[in-house]
Amino acid sequence: MRCPSCASLDTQVKDSRPTEDSAVIRRRRVCLTCNFRFTTFERVQLRELTVIKRNSRRVPFDRDKLMRSVQIALRKRAVDPERIEQEVSKMVRELESQGENEVSSEAIGELVMEHLRELDDIAYVRFASVYRNFREAKDFRAALDELSGDDAPPPTATRK
Repeated sequence: MRCPSCASLDTQVKDSRPTEDSAVIRRRRVCLTCNFRFTTFERVQLRELTVIKRNSRRVPFDRDKLMRSVQIALRKRAVDPERIEQEVSKMVRELESQGENEVSSEAIGELVMEHLRELDDIAYVRFASVYRNFREAKDFRAALDELSGDDAPPPTATRK
């Protein structure tokens, strides 16, 4: 493991322990060159995923980007960071266990919304507003109606 301080490859593991859900191993390391101490996390990766963006561009899946998106949606919400970590791990496992090496960004967005809906209503609406590109207040109203189980069409829809 490369030292984040001096970039030396000469590092040593001082302590290893699993996280609460045993899905990740936390390792405390020390650089033998500069004595800098740092922590790394080791997870099981079932397969290398590639994300197919809306413009058909392919990019490697980035768990950290998924985590940042979920954390932004949950900012200033009373959700335990450990719970967030568990939900992101569930999402990644779901994506990896689908059997495909490529996954669309739309599928990831829908999966995130599904998990946020169970986790926190406000975070769900925040994420949906960006993911679905809300432009008007009625878009928020439709998302809120969706949350409450109200299947009424949006105000601009015509009824027959």
